[in-house]
Amino acid sequence: MNHPALLPAPLYQGSVNAWECDDGGHMNVRFHLERAMVGLAHMAHALDMPNAFMASAGATLAPREAHIRFLKEARPPTPLIMHGGVVELADREATFCLDMRHGDGAPSSVFTIRVAHVDTRSFRPFPWSQRTRLKAKALACKLPPHAQPRSMDLAKPLADASLANAKAIGASRIGATLCQASDCDAFGRMRTEHFMGRVSDSVPNFLQQWRRETADGNSGSIAAGAVVEARLAMRRWPRAGDLLEVYSGVSEVVGKTMRLAHWICDPASGAAWASLEVVALTFDTVTRKALEPPPQARAAMQARAIAISA
Repeated sequence: MNHPALLPAPLYQGSVNAWECDDGGHMNVRFHLERAMVGLAHMAHALDMPNAFMASAGATLAPREAHIRFLKEARPPTPLIMHGGVVELADREATFCLDMRHGDGAPSSVFTIRVAHVDTRSFRPFPWSQRTRLKAKALACKLPPHAQPRSMDLAKPLADASLANAKAIGASRIGATLCQASDCDAFGRMRTEHFMGRVSDSVPNFLQQWRRETADGNSGSIAAGAVVEARLAMRRWPRAGDLLEVYSGVSEVVGKTMRLAHWICDPASGAAWASLEVVALTFDTVTRKALEPPPQARAAMQARAIAISA
C-alpha cells in the first residue's frame, strides 16, 4: 500500500507500551498527545532552538491550539515514528504538522499545532530569530491530505468557555481533579497532554450508560470509545496545586459518531483552562469495528444535546 510522503524533519521515534493503553486496548489519546509534545521538542531542535524546553531556556514554544486526527489505532508493541514540517511561520507564531506513523508507514495520528514563540519569564510572544527563520524555510511543507479537517470547521471562533457559561447552558460536571507537581513541565506549567488526559479520565462518568446500551443493542458486544478527530485549545496554564473541573456536553449524534465538547475550568476563578471538541465513536473491542447505537439510545442522547462547542 502506498502511503503519503514523509515530512522533512525526523522527530519522535519509539513504540506503544501496554500501560499506556485504555479499556479499548489501544494507546490512550493522552499518550498520542504526549508523543506530539516530544515531537515538538525535537522540532524546536530542528529550528535551532535546541534547549527550548529546559528550565534555563530564554525562549520556548507554547502550544496555542491543536487539531488532531486519529487514523489508525496503536496497540502494544507497535513501533511509531514521527516526522514534522513547518506549514506556516508568522512573526511570532508558527503552525507545524507532526505526523506519527506505524512502522509500515500507515498514519496513526497527525497533529496540526499552532504555537507561539515566547520568552520563559512572562510567556509573551516575540519575533523569531533569523537563524530559526532560515531553518523553517528548509523544513517548509504543505499540510498532508490526511491532516486536513474532516468533521470540524477550524475557522469557527472558539466558544466563550467559562464555569458560569458551562452551568448556564446545561453542561454536565463530569470530572474534578488537581494539577500535581509531577504533571508540570520545566517552567512549572501543566504539560499539554494532561488536558487531554483529564478529559479522558472523566468521560466514563458521562458515557458509561451510552456504551452499555450500545453494546446491548449489538448482541452484547464489549464496547469502548475512540476519538477520531479533536480540536484542543489551551487558554490558561495550571500550576501545581490548581484545581480543575471538567464540564461536558453532546452537541449532536450522527450515524455511528457523536460530537462532544469539554471545558476544563478553574473553580477558583471561574475561567477556562482549556477547551476540547471531539468527534468520537463506540466500537467493539473484539471485532475493532464501530458500533451503530440502537434507536432508543440515540434518541435519549440526542434529547440531552446542548449548544456547546470548543
